Amino acid sequence: MRVAITGGIGSGKSHVCRLLAKRGIKVYDCDAAAERLMHDDVQLCRELSDLVGPDVYSGGVLQKAVLVRYLLMSEHNKQAINNVVHPAVARDFINSDYTWLESAILFESGFNNRVSFDFVVCVCAPLDARIARVMRRDNTTFEKTMEWINRQMPQEAVAERSDFIIENDGRKDLEVQIDQLLIQINNK
Repeated sequence: MRVAITGGIGSGKSHVCRLLAKRGIKVYDCDAAAERLMHDDVQLCRELSDLVGPDVYSGGVLQKAVLVRYLLMSEHNKQAINNVVHPAVARDFINSDYTWLESAILFESGFNNRVSFDFVVCVCAPLDARIARVMRRDNTTFEKTMEWINRQMPQEAVAERSDFIIENDGRKDLEVQIDQLLIQINNK
């Protein structure tokens, strides 16, 4: 059984994943995997070099500034990078021993079409809490935080496409919600 955990920036997905880990559930982190694969996966490195240019790697080391510059040049470039990175992450997940996955952009990236999930869990939080969390965590401005939030699919749209919702609003008990989630998943 495969389960995806998603939700917007600052919703608390990583915190929920840590609580799942305490219960013995390992969750595949798409962001960490993409970072690792852009350094270690020979096929992906070749595809990025073909796409961005040979200067994206210097001495076998990813040049993030070159990659970011290319990515920010246009929406087309961003999509082109996603079209090589996301399939590599999907392959890696499928070939791993993980059955749970965390992805902030599960639907936006089309990852849900690359991997078949039995259940999708959306972690939701009030906008003001998300803003405060991101500003504190990343030591960034309100404007930059809102820019990131506005780049992602609206939380309501993600929740509508999900099978389960975990409310990370600081009032509802996350432990209880996770226990209920696991019972529901195990009963299906």
